[in-house]
Amino acid sequence: MKHRHAMPFGAEVLGEGSTRFRLWAPGAKQLMLETSIGATQSNRPMTALAQGWFEAVVPSATAGTRYAYRVGDTRFPDPASRFNPEDVHAASTVVDPLAFDWQDGGWRGRPWEEAVIYELHIGTFTPEGTFAAAIGKLDYLADLGVTALEIMPVADFPGKRNWGYDGVLPFAPDASYGRPEDLKRLIEQAHRRGLMVLLDVVYNHFGPEGNYLNAYAPQFFNSKHHTPWGAAINFDAEGARAVRDFFVHNALYWVEEYRCDGLRLDAIHAIADDSDPDIVTEIARALRAGPGREREIHIVLENDRNQARYLPRDGAGRPLAASAQWNDDIHHAIHILTTGEQDGYYEDYAAKPLWYLGRSLAQGFGYQGEPSPHRDGDPRGDPSAHLPPAAFVSFLQTHDQVGNRALGERLCAIADPQALRAAVACVLLAPSVPLLFMGEEFAASTPFLFFCEFGPELAAAVTRGRRQEFARFARFSDPAAQASIPDPNDAHTFSASKLCWDEIGRAPHAEWLELHRELLALRHRLVVPRLAGMKAGGNFRVEECSVLRVQWTLGEGSRLHLIANFAAAASAPVALPPGRIVYAYPLQADGATGQRKLPPWFVAYALEHADG
Repeated sequence: MKHRHAMPFGAEVLGEGSTRFRLWAPGAKQLMLETSIGATQSNRPMTALAQGWFEAVVPSATAGTRYAYRVGDTRFPDPASRFNPEDVHAASTVVDPLAFDWQDGGWRGRPWEEAVIYELHIGTFTPEGTFAAAIGKLDYLADLGVTALEIMPVADFPGKRNWGYDGVLPFAPDASYGRPEDLKRLIEQAHRRGLMVLLDVVYNHFGPEGNYLNAYAPQFFNSKHHTPWGAAINFDAEGARAVRDFFVHNALYWVEEYRCDGLRLDAIHAIADDSDPDIVTEIARALRAGPGREREIHIVLENDRNQARYLPRDGAGRPLAASAQWNDDIHHAIHILTTGEQDGYYEDYAAKPLWYLGRSLAQGFGYQGEPSPHRDGDPRGDPSAHLPPAAFVSFLQTHDQVGNRALGERLCAIADPQALRAAVACVLLAPSVPLLFMGEEFAASTPFLFFCEFGPELAAAVTRGRRQEFARFARFSDPAAQASIPDPNDAHTFSASKLCWDEIGRAPHAEWLELHRELLALRHRLVVPRLAGMKAGGNFRVEECSVLRVQWTLGEGSRLHLIANFAAAASAPVALPPGRIVYAYPLQADGATGQRKLPPWFVAYALEHADG
C-alpha cells in the first residue's frame, strides 16, 4: 500500500518528473530556488503569489533532487523538508512518499485502554542508534508486554546527537538516525507485531541553531508573547493562519504519511495562543476528523497546567480532543516516597506525598486548583475526578525526570529497592495507562544524560548554562562539583547514555526484567479486559500514616482495590480489601485474612467482581 500526505507547501512530486516548490516568505520581495540534479545545478526566481507565497514548478526535478532557497545572500533549506541528509544548514532533498510500499496489512491500531507505553530515544536505544537497529528490539518489547512505542522527537536537529527538542525542520527525520524509509520500515514492523507508534513532536518552539525563518518570514513569530526561547510562535496574530496550517499539516503528515498511531505534544503549557480554538484543539480535531475516522489515533499531551479541558469524553467514553496527559503528579509523589528528595518542584508534594499519590492514582491530577508552593502560591490544575483513568499516563521515569538530573541517574540508582518494587507494582497494575522509559524495565545501569552538538559559541554557552543551573543545589554549590557535571556537547556524554543490552541476562537486571514481565502479563490478563467503559476515576484514603487504599469501579462493574504500605516498618493492623487478591508482595505464608499488619513496602491488588 502507498501512503502520502499532500501538503500545500514544501516540495511536492507531481509526477512525470516534475516537482512543485512552494514557500511562505512574506518578509521577502524576491526568492530564488537553487536545484541540483545530478551534475546540473540551476538557479531560478520563484513566482510571487498572494499573501506572501512563492512557487516554482521544475519539470526535471525528481525524487533525490537537492534544493535550497535563497533570499539575498542567505541560503537555507526548506522548512518543510522531508529529508536533509547533510544536516540543518544544507540543502534539502525531494522525497516521493509513494515510493515506499507499506507491508503492514490492514493495521487499524489498538484501543487506548490497551496501551502500555515504552518511551525511547533512537540514538541511545541501541549501540547503532538508528531506526533500522531499533527494529531488532521490537520482538523483545512485544514479549515484555509493551503495546506502544513513544519515540522521542526525530525532527532534524543541528549536529548528530540531541534529545530531539531542538529540532528546526519538523517534517524531516534526522539523518543521523537513517533515511525516511528507515523510519517508515520501523513503524511498519512495529505494526506487524501489534505495537502502536506514537511520535513526540514539538510545537512550542524551534531549536536555537538552524532556524532561518526570521530571514524571510518574521511573521512566523509573535513578539507580544514571550517564552523561554524568545518570541512565541505566532498562533494568534496577523499571519497566524499560515503558521497554524504549517503545524496542523505536520501533525497530519506524521500520522498519514508515516502511519504513526498518534502524537505526544511536548509542553503545550509553553504554547502562547489566545485563539479559540487554540492550536492544540485544532490539531486534535484535524486528526480525529481525518485519519481518526479510519483507525485508532491517539493524542497525548504534556501540560504542566493540568488543564482538564483538553481531555473530555463523549457519551460513549471516546476522547473528543486528547486521549491522555502525562501525569507528572504521580511521578513527583512517588519520587519523594522512594528517594526522600524534596528539592525543586518536589516541594509541592513533600508535606503529604502518599496523599498526592493516592489522589493521582484515583482521580488523575494531584493538584486540582490548590495553591502550588513551588509556583509562589498560584493555583494549579483543574478538577479531574470525572475523567476516566485512561485520560492519564502514569510513570516512574521519563527522559525529563532522568535526564534533567545533573548526572542523569535513573531511579534504580537512587531509590530504596524495596520501595521501588512497590512503586512499580502500583503503577503497572493501576487502570491508568503506564509508561516505561527505555531500560527502566531491567534497571539499566547507564545514565540518561543531557546531550547535544551545537556550533562552538552556542555549545560553550549551553555547557556553562547547564552547570550554572545546578549551582543552586547544595550538592553542586562548589565550582569543582559543577565541573563534574558532564559536558552536554562532549561525544562521551552521548555514548555514556546508550543502553547496555547485555545487562538483561545477569543479576540484578534479570530479576527486574522478570518483575516487569510478570506485572504486565497480569495487567493484560486481568485489568485491561475490564477497562473499556470506565467513566470516571476512583476514591482513595490514607490510613495509619503510611497505608494507602485506592478503589476503582472498572468498565464492566467489577472493583479493583489497591492497598499499599509505603514505609520501611510494618503497619498497624488494617483490614485487607474485599475480593480476590490477584497480586501481593511481599507474599506472606500465613494466609491471614481480615485485620493484619502489612509488611514494609507491601503492595496488594484485589479484584472484586460486580456480583460479589
